[in-house]
Amino acid sequence: MTPADEILDIVDENDEVVGQAPRGEATTRGLRHRCVFVEARDATGRLFVHRRTATKLVFPSHHDMFVGGVVGAGESYDEAALREAEEELGVSGLPRPTPLFKYLYESPGHSWWSYVYEVRCELPVRPQVEEVAWHTFLTDAELEGCLGDRTWVPDGLETYHRLRAFRADGGAGATA
Repeated sequence: MTPADEILDIVDENDEVVGQAPRGEATTRGLRHRCVFVEARDATGRLFVHRRTATKLVFPSHHDMFVGGVVGAGESYDEAALREAEEELGVSGLPRPTPLFKYLYESPGHSWWSYVYEVRCELPVRPQVEEVAWHTFLTDAELEGCLGDRTWVPDGLETYHRLRAFRADGGAGATA
């Protein structure tokens, strides 16, 4: 099965399941589905940053400061967060990512409920070659310094700004 064939739950504006569709169809038709964004930091607190492969269905060759992806049909956000983090980082035995907040991402042609998590990865990473073309770990200041220098996935960039606001607000009042 290719990534485009993966079956996703299609959800409404309240994140209630209203149907199912293959991922490729959901992407092509702009059907609202579910995604997870996991902020992965190493033992010293640096953030995992990567460039997506050119073969990605959505936002190919863009940079991202999150690992994650779509939530499969019948899969919980928590299950997807752990699965996606382990797959993209190329590790097993990660602690369960900590859920932070959820919001609805919408842009022309794209709509998905986005659950944001954080995880500490103290294991050596071996990123999945089908997903990650290049990677490094950056401090928060280093990441801030290169935000204008690269093409970032738009949903990841929006999630990054929402996460900064969430933390500045002391973690209260997640935006939806």
